[in-house]
Amino acid sequence: MFTPKIPPPDTAPTPGTSLVQPLTGITHTPACTCPTSAPAPAPVAPVTRPTVQLTPGSLIAAAAGGTALVLIIGTVLVSMLLATAITAASVALCAVVMRSLLDRPTNR
Repeated sequence: MFTPKIPPPDTAPTPGTSLVQPLTGITHTPACTCPTSAPAPAPVAPVTRPTVQLTPGSLIAAAAGGTALVLIIGTVLVSMLLATAITAASVALCAVVMRSLLDRPTNR
């Protein structure tokens, strides 16, 4: 099961021979047999796409979506700022309490 699979001696390449044949004397047929004097096809005019027309309903929807996005991002940013401010205030309060405890060890 774990022994290597060795090809039979008749199909194995002999040492010193190359598996790649030399490229001398090989002729290829052309891929395209069309005449070379044929004119190039005329360019096709690009298809004009309709312009985007904004209706009053779509304008209101876009404005409402933009407003909601600004409010959501603003809420997230304000809450992050508030969390930072609360953390800073609590660290400052802890520092004041620790300082008062360490300055006067007899007044515990």
